[in-house]
Amino acid sequence: MNDDARKARESIEALTIAISVRSVPLILGSLLETNLTIQQLKILTTIVVNDGATISALASEFKTSLAAVSKIADRLVAQGLVARVTDTQDHRVKRLLPTGLGRDVVGSVVAARPELGSDVLDGLSQDELDALVTALRAINREMKAPPSWSEA
Repeated sequence: MNDDARKARESIEALTIAISVRSVPLILGSLLETNLTIQQLKILTTIVVNDGATISALASEFKTSLAAVSKIADRLVAQGLVARVTDTQDHRVKRLLPTGLGRDVVGSVVAARPELGSDVLDGLSQDELDALVTALRAINREMKAPPSWSEA
């Protein structure tokens, strides 16, 4: 890595930390506005990401008991965040699907990106916005790419 690349990476790391520190209060604010525990939020987020999760799959993923996950799922169902549906292929299996409200909650809490909010973006010039779009596309591309260690 050349000196310019090293300096750029150091700047990016420092700026990322600074932005994260400034974003924490905003993210925590939306988290504190929910009536969910951290465990409920983790389970709900997993259900949103893995549409159609089962209690047993969630218990395995979180290395906890079926009873504990089932109790959390019951609370999420009672709050209207998740629906239990019968699997279309195997009627013995119940799947957990996020409701619109469940998706909205995860979107507002987990996916909150205050550093990309309109109040911040409105202060950027068109050139800065164009550069940000280019950078975010590159980051998205690299995050979608398989890790280089698996390309052996």
